[in-house]
Amino acid sequence: MTQEPTTATLDLGPQTRILARLADGVRDDRLADPTPCPDLAVRNLLGHLTGLAVAFRDAARKDLGPTTDTSPEASVPDVGTGWREELAKVLGELAEAWREPDAWTGMTRAGGIDLPGAVAGAVVADELVIHGWDLARATGQEYAPDPAALQAAYGLLAAAAEESDRDAGMFGPVVPVPADAPLLERAVGLSGRNPGWTPTA
Repeated sequence: MTQEPTTATLDLGPQTRILARLADGVRDDRLADPTPCPDLAVRNLLGHLTGLAVAFRDAARKDLGPTTDTSPEASVPDVGTGWREELAKVLGELAEAWREPDAWTGMTRAGGIDLPGAVAGAVVADELVIHGWDLARATGQEYAPDPAALQAAYGLLAAAAEESDRDAGMFGPVVPVPADAPLLERAVGLSGRNPGWTPTA
């Protein structure tokens, strides 16, 4: 990104708690169900969320190493026993790490990419908001993201779409959504997802 988002005071705690509640509501018999993420079942999405929480926790701490150097595309993530407790724990640690002012300054790394701390904070807010929608849709749960995190996610996605050719959003081709649609639906469309997606669609 060429412009750092203004997210330096964003508390990720409300959004991580929403995501933890969603994960806790996933029944074991839904783990193999499809999600809006191509080729990822619910269990893989949960594994991805666990991995990204660890990676961006360490990015906030500037604790650079294997967790921040590995591309998320390197392997298909999965969950093991005790995944609910593990995910809740690392989400809490993620939120706490980003409450430190130093997390938002200087440079850091995530997914093997060097980027400014403020950009990394906006990216993780976007990941938490959009993947929260993914998980809710895949498992039939209601979802209302934290408004501040949603605004940060939308800002990042809109900027990414403007800098691209509109056919390559951060997660895939942008899906057109009416300008007067709710902000979450517009963010979902910018992320390359169809806001009307259902597991049977």
